[in-house]
Amino acid sequence: MAAPAAAFDAVAGKSTIDAELAADYPRLFSLYRDIHSHPELGFQENRTAARLADEMRQLGFAVTEHVGKTGLVALYHNGDGPTVLVRTELDALPLEEKTGLAYASRATSQWNGKETFVAHSCGHDIHMASWLGTAKALLDDKAHWRGTLMFVAQPAEEQVSGARAMLDDGLFTRFGKPDVGFALHVSPIPAGTIAYRAGVISSNSDTLEITFHGRGAHGSTPALSIDPVLMAARFVVDVQAVISREKDPGKFGVITIGALSAGNAPNIIPDQAQLRGTIRSFDPGVRDKLLAGIRRVAAAESEMSGAPPPDVTIIPGGKSVINDGALTERTVAVFKAVFGDRVVAEPEPGSASEDYSEFQIAGVPSFYFSIGGFDAAQLAAAEAKGTPLPNNHSPLFAPAPEPSIKSGVAAMTLAVLNALPEK
Repeated sequence: MAAPAAAFDAVAGKSTIDAELAADYPRLFSLYRDIHSHPELGFQENRTAARLADEMRQLGFAVTEHVGKTGLVALYHNGDGPTVLVRTELDALPLEEKTGLAYASRATSQWNGKETFVAHSCGHDIHMASWLGTAKALLDDKAHWRGTLMFVAQPAEEQVSGARAMLDDGLFTRFGKPDVGFALHVSPIPAGTIAYRAGVISSNSDTLEITFHGRGAHGSTPALSIDPVLMAARFVVDVQAVISREKDPGKFGVITIGALSAGNAPNIIPDQAQLRGTIRSFDPGVRDKLLAGIRRVAAAESEMSGAPPPDVTIIPGGKSVINDGALTERTVAVFKAVFGDRVVAEPEPGSASEDYSEFQIAGVPSFYFSIGGFDAAQLAAAEAKGTPLPNNHSPLFAPAPEPSIKSGVAAMTLAVLNALPEK
């Protein structure tokens, strides 16, 4: 990784960014509000990607759309120097927003064969506005740096498959491999806070799909059936013994069943029941133990009921995101010089997963950090009610746009400038 030619004046850089943001924020809020109101699921983000592509072209970036289906790549060359990747996500979640915002999403889409509500309860709308604001701030200051900006808008992060789709579509062979990369996430912590962790910051993830096979019958004659609902219900409870009695209690591991479907009528015992869930871990040994336990418990539930063996499918997902040590140290030093004690080190990795790891596995040293999303009024309201702040993926998750976006732009712009040599 190329080092800057001279020491980067982060304090002066922050002052310049703040002045630019004061003028640019209304445009960024308009983008955020529009995207928030029109969310799209993974690999369906055509409207969202087109909106970002138009904005980036207006700034002067060379934009290529439909990379990895619905992703886009925006490049800006500004002399010889390293290439810096800045990534945002495009997709939203299949859930109903319940924030009460005037611009709350009422969008719906097909998800697993059903019409469902769609919402940006993940925070990706904040990320996109910060991404665009960073692009403009860097171009406003292009007289002071040299190199290439690679701004990537990635689809299907929530499905943990969009980064791989872009790589398989030639992201780094067609556009060049970046020297370093950055990404951020808005979190349920006080606005203005910058949270980071050196090393591992997120979990491995796998998706679990099980079909229990039984024998259907009338609900009044259960003796004539082999009840797959009972098998599925037992599995949901019994599989947690793998966590509580087999996994080392000092090591992280989670098995969560998020969907269970069987039958259509109250008086019919169906012949099948389906489960879908997620498996999270940091340690490969823990992951192996969880997967083996899941298969064993599922087979045992079927055997106890005299049923055929279940169909168990484990779909590998995202790997742990691991922050590069040297890049983390350099970037955090700049953050601390500007944001002071609002820069906070996370003591443990997060339990969520993130497919930005695919870019790291492909050889891009990276730094992934979090920005606070909740302002003083939101913090006070939660404290008065005695309730925790809504977390990402909650239907109530609603970061305060202005402090979140401004923090995201300032922090990301400083991180990128610190990775680019001066002219």
